[in-house]
Amino acid sequence: MAPQATGNPTRQLSDGQRKNTPHTPDTPDTGVPGTADGLDVPGITADGPAGPPRSAAPRTDTELLIAASVLLADAALAARQAGADLTGALTEGRFALQALRRPTWAIGAALSCVRALTSPAGLGFGANGGIIGELARIAGNLTRRRPASVAMAVDAFALRIEAATVTHPNLDAAHARRLTGAVVAGDRLEALRALHALVERLGVTRALTTVSPVIMELLALIGLLDENPVNDDFSWVTLAGGVPTTDPFLGLPSSLLKYLNPGPGRAERADPDPILAKVLGSSRNDIVSYINDIGALGNHGLVLLRRVACTDGAVRHVLLLPGTSFALLSNSTPQDLVGAFDGCLRTDTTYTRAAKKLLRRAGVPAGSELMLVGHSLGGLTAMNLAADVDVASEYRVTHVVTLGSPIDSKRPADHTTRVVSLVNKHDVIPMLDGRGPASPHDIPASWVELAWLDESYDYPLSHAPQAYSDSLRGELAHYRKQVNELIRCYDGEITANQPYMLRDK
Repeated sequence: MAPQATGNPTRQLSDGQRKNTPHTPDTPDTGVPGTADGLDVPGITADGPAGPPRSAAPRTDTELLIAASVLLADAALAARQAGADLTGALTEGRFALQALRRPTWAIGAALSCVRALTSPAGLGFGANGGIIGELARIAGNLTRRRPASVAMAVDAFALRIEAATVTHPNLDAAHARRLTGAVVAGDRLEALRALHALVERLGVTRALTTVSPVIMELLALIGLLDENPVNDDFSWVTLAGGVPTTDPFLGLPSSLLKYLNPGPGRAERADPDPILAKVLGSSRNDIVSYINDIGALGNHGLVLLRRVACTDGAVRHVLLLPGTSFALLSNSTPQDLVGAFDGCLRTDTTYTRAAKKLLRRAGVPAGSELMLVGHSLGGLTAMNLAADVDVASEYRVTHVVTLGSPIDSKRPADHTTRVVSLVNKHDVIPMLDGRGPASPHDIPASWVELAWLDESYDYPLSHAPQAYSDSLRGELAHYRKQVNELIRCYDGEITANQPYMLRDK
């Protein structure tokens, strides 16, 4: 299957937000009637003439589903806030003082508030906020009392999942439908059975890839519908389009990561091995070449600082940042799983601290123009560096180019920094920022996001730098040309290629 470009066209939602529109589905054309390149001819089947023609199945409009999801999400958030306001009004000291002066009025007002907070026709046990409100909410969670706000939030997530199903037909398969339906219904036992059946049928990697377009919605539903009252914030932040700062299962805060990833960061010059030296020997200012360089660096702590004497007479620098090593949860380099979670949720990480020390150790002059290119965690780190006020004030970060990175919630400190995001839509990792294919939230208009579907279906193959390189060398050569045009100012003679080994401490 040739790569299918899906990143250029945009559409306007009813609230003015932009959304990428896929040109084609993400499954191979099969020629079977009713599929991408098959023909549904009324009265004709594969075996010959059939009975009376059937009416065509109603077409589901993705934009309408997303627009309805936005309205339900807004209503859910408003209902939740109304519950907090009513709870606060009922429990604050001013109400108690008024009750002493006007006890009859206070009793009537209190009864009205309680009815609104607990009645199924009202907020449906919607108390929250403050000590008393949170205790009431916890009691509601433990007794599985579902507030109106939660019911609307569940429907909003369900609509997002349905919207993703339109453009990702694998989500419409019976086993995938069984899983998503069980999660939406809050039936954890059935969800576990459905997940087991999906993995048994497809294997772990194919099952993960199948549900990856809606992974954040599924995690948010799990957090919203379980009895644990501590992890609800993950779900509400995801619904509102923010970046969760807690995990979806236990509700542990992201601030704990700084204790798991506390290294000050260290950078040491390193010599390239023969394979890396050979790759760097043919390197140039080309996005495919940069991706190949990152692949050759590996993910065991090496990064690369390049100095370029550009054709316009300026001297510029390029910093290449590889992604995560999945061998261990934590290792002696910033490129580990703990560092990946930390980089997604925070900007001041061991990886960014080590990269800043690298720039100083290398003697990059203040005011120098700098391009940051990163894959996966490396792309996150590139955005974290660009968002660092100290880095932005010392250097001129002209470009951030990322591939397979969940960066959509991050913003550079300098508004003139050009951000280019490359996304294989079979890749699970870019969706971890909460902006999946059915999310109503979008990136700034000044960013360039190029997304596509290619034949590297399964994760982690779809996430590998080689998958991105192969796509841009092949059918997506026009994307390669577009990115190269955006970074044209870095054309010139490479005068230094210096690898650095980054350590936690």
